[in-house]
Amino acid sequence: MRQTTKITMVLVAMAALLALGAMGGGWWAKHKIMSASPAADARTQGATAKQGEAKVLYWYDPMVPQQHFDKPGKSPFMDMELVPKYADESGGTAGVKIDPVIAQNLGLRLAAVTRVPLAEHVDVSGIVGFNERDVAVVQNRSGGFVERVWSLAPGDQVRAGQPLAELLVPEWAAAQYEMLAIRSSGDAALLAAARDRLRLLGMPERAIESLEKTGAVQSRYTVYAPIGGVIQSLDVRTGMTVTAGQTLARINGLSTVWLEAAVPETLAGLVGIGSRATVSLASGQAPIEGRVSDIVPMLQDATRSLRVRIELPNRDGKLRPGMSAQVGLKRESHATALVVPTEAVIRTGKRALVMVASGQGRFKPVEVLLGREIGEQTVIASGLDEGQQVVASGQFLIDSEANLSGVVAQTIDEAAKAPAPALHEADATIRALDPGEVTLAHGPFRTLAMPGMTMTFPLAKPELTEGFKVGDKVRVEVRQSDDGLVVERIEKRGDAQ
Repeated sequence: MRQTTKITMVLVAMAALLALGAMGGGWWAKHKIMSASPAADARTQGATAKQGEAKVLYWYDPMVPQQHFDKPGKSPFMDMELVPKYADESGGTAGVKIDPVIAQNLGLRLAAVTRVPLAEHVDVSGIVGFNERDVAVVQNRSGGFVERVWSLAPGDQVRAGQPLAELLVPEWAAAQYEMLAIRSSGDAALLAAARDRLRLLGMPERAIESLEKTGAVQSRYTVYAPIGGVIQSLDVRTGMTVTAGQTLARINGLSTVWLEAAVPETLAGLVGIGSRATVSLASGQAPIEGRVSDIVPMLQDATRSLRVRIELPNRDGKLRPGMSAQVGLKRESHATALVVPTEAVIRTGKRALVMVASGQGRFKPVEVLLGREIGEQTVIASGLDEGQQVVASGQFLIDSEANLSGVVAQTIDEAAKAPAPALHEADATIRALDPGEVTLAHGPFRTLAMPGMTMTFPLAKPELTEGFKVGDKVRVEVRQSDDGLVVERIEKRGDAQ
């Protein structure tokens, strides 16, 4: 009986312990849920707890960080709660913070924004061609017959004085007999006229002199190459008849050649007459120095390029038309520009960004205006200052982190992007002065095709008319605005008394 009582008491004690355990487990689970609840609901309730430490700047969706909201709630873009952005977080103008160890693991590399001489240098390709100004055209002045043609063809190279063809000119015979008859009469005037007639018939001077010395009539003569070069055309064959004025051959000289380079339309402003040119031939010859001698005024429609002509000496004959070459064109300039490595630029399609290192492991995206590329560097027209550090490797990872953290890129002032407004000038006489306005009897604004008249203009700045009075003769500059013409500048004319 006593043993049964002990067993019963043990069972009761165990039941009590189990009940206490169940109650403790329930309390622990409830406590865990309650302690986890603020973390799960941090996007909506955590802001209140943290406001005592830092101010909430705005709420945002990490998937669309550039869109800001002034209160918490559901994102209109994604099925998620908006995230608060606090004033003490590494966002806004401070940028995103990257741990140095992580930065090293990511392989981040910085480069300085440097100022370099803006050497106006353009690398283009070109083709060696004939100098079209060094051309000799061989023609026949009298009709005749071709009795012999030397073994030549278009494309052959000839030297100056080399024979090309032999012609029979029957018309010369009668003129020569006439000259011989006049010579025997001793009439100097008639003899001079006979010589001129032979010259007009195309008889060479040395043949006329030989006729006077020997008295032997010549009806055949040899046509020689007047210059050395390449035969472009040879339009004579043995036995053919030639007429007066017919072209027998065309020879292009090779003492100088033209190198024509194609400069893209966008770079045309960097090249001018006299620009230095360094020519590197594909054949591996030593580079040749020259200068731009001419710029063809007509743009090539197919390639949208400008033809730049460089005349090169060809004393040894190694420059052959048709050769290809790389041409470096350089024009002297004292201008400078800020540059960054081209790989540091992030192009989004709508704008260009660089990641600027602001110290203490912080980075911020900055919008920039780009200039042209110089080798492996890109000119920065606006947005950066000399000496700043930009990320040249790993910038896309930082940009992604900045987007997820809601960091907004520093933008360029819109006024800096927009070109200066055009100003239109005219002479005028002040008719009335009122606060913020001036009435002018002005002459024509020629750039606006606007005739002279009297009208009232608003002033860009009220102080523009200080020191002026009614009747003053002035020179005004106005700009076009959405509300009409606005006076930007006003000054007294030099002829005003």
